[in-house]
Parts: sequence; C-alpha cells; structure tokens
Amino acid sequence: METPDLDSPHVPKPAGELRDYSHARSRVEEFYALNHARQTLAFVLAKKQEYLSLSRKTMTIWGALEFLNTLVDDSDPDIDFTQIEHALQTAEAIRAADQPRWFIVAGLVHDLGKILCLFGEPQWAVVGDTFPVGCRWSPKIVHRHFFRDNPDAHVAEYQTECGVYQPGCGLDNVHLSWGHDEYIYQVVKDRLPDEALYMLRYHSFYPWHNEGEYAYLTNETDRSMLRWVRAFNRYDLYSKGAQRPNVTELMPFYQALAEEFFPQPLRW
Repeated sequence: METPDLDSPHVPKPAGELRDYSHARSRVEEFYALNHARQTLAFVLAKKQEYLSLSRKTMTIWGALEFLNTLVDDSDPDIDFTQIEHALQTAEAIRAADQPRWFIVAGLVHDLGKILCLFGEPQWAVVGDTFPVGCRWSPKIVHRHFFRDNPDAHVAEYQTECGVYQPGCGLDNVHLSWGHDEYIYQVVKDRLPDEALYMLRYHSFYPWHNEGEYAYLTNETDRSMLRWVRAFNRYDLYSKGAQRPNVTELMPFYQALAEEFFPQPLRW
C-alpha cells in the first residue's frame, strides 16, 4: 500500500475556526435540536439492525453518486453544492496533493452514506457531527445544550464517563450516533485499506479527532489511526467553498478510479 505524504505542501492548513456557522445559524441549530433530542442508544441499535443487512439496493459507486446528487445537507453551513460536487471537490484536493489512489477514492465516496436520506431517513438521522451514545456527552459537542431533550439524559448509567462501555474498549465497540459515516464504512469495509476505512467511519466524529475528547474509550489502534482521520478532514473541510468542479470533465477519471477499487456493484 502506498503511504500518503501527510506533510504535503498541498494539504490545506487550519486557519482559525474550521467552520463558520454564522450565515446559516437558524437552519443548523434547528437540525441539531432534532439530532440531539432523538439520537438515543436504542435508536442507534435499531437503525443498525434495520440497515446493516445491506439489502435495499445494489449500485455501483458512480450510480450511488448520481442517486445522491439531489441532496443538500441541512447540517452543513459551508456550501450549497450538490453532493457529487462536494465529493469531487474533496477527491480533487487529495489528488492535487499527489496522494495515493486509495486516498483519492476515500475522498470520492466519503459522503455516499447520505443516500440514507433517499431511503426515507430524516437528515437528523443521517448527517451532522457524530458522538457516542450510551455514555456522557462531551461538553465540546456542537450545540450540546439540545441534549436536554434526549430521553437518555434521564438514564443514570448513560450519564457516566464510560456509560455502557469499558475504558479502552476501542471505538469499534462504541456506538456512535447513527448516520452516513457508519453506513458507508459498512458498505465498503472489505474493499479499502484500514486507514481509508477509519477516514470514512470517523470523519464526522469531531469531538474525538478535532477536540481530543473520548480518549478514554480508544485503544492503541484508534490512537495510531487518528492521524489519518485528521489528515483526511483537512481535505474535506478546506476543499469547501472552492470553484465548482466540472463534473462532465472529471467523470472519466473518477469512473475509472471507482471501477478499479469497486469492480462489482455494491450492496446498500
């Protein structure tokens, strides 16, 4: 496996706050009010049982991108681009930094789990920053005050530091709020390197990779993979707001890339 250059001069560098919510505050706050009130441990377990049989549809990666293309993410204050445009922005930023092809394809597919919205799921159950359920909510979770309306706030066991988990159990054993990260990870988990799979599964887990929270639940593998998730998110965040990509012009390269890693249609 090729090793990416995580110190590439083309990797966007943080400059102040990662995201600016000011111009879309009411829409984003409305989203998180629903998300934080309804993402309970019971809800997450039910959604995993409902969706992880991957029995709803069979599609190629490019077919899934086209299927998703009508969605605008209500949790994202940065852009009003279509999902395929954002996927190409992220992948092109990674490609411009001369990163390996597996890294580029991770950028291409990272938000494909959002097709859950097109299966009838509300956006509060698909997008947005993720967080563990079944244990105490970090004070650094965005719009944390909305957890006051979550039924799990009244379950004493869930309001301890580790909750239903054991210290150092590893993130693979922790249930995060249900959404597109876990779903796309499950769809492609046998097709990409572990580093790419961590990028996909945890790219929305900002309390961990951006704020340093929940370290007491992680194991050595999680800690070694953290740098890959952080590297990926630089491309994901700092490609937003760039010029709209020319989808028609880029399509041949990305169709070939998708077929290289996913030669057969995937179960969704």
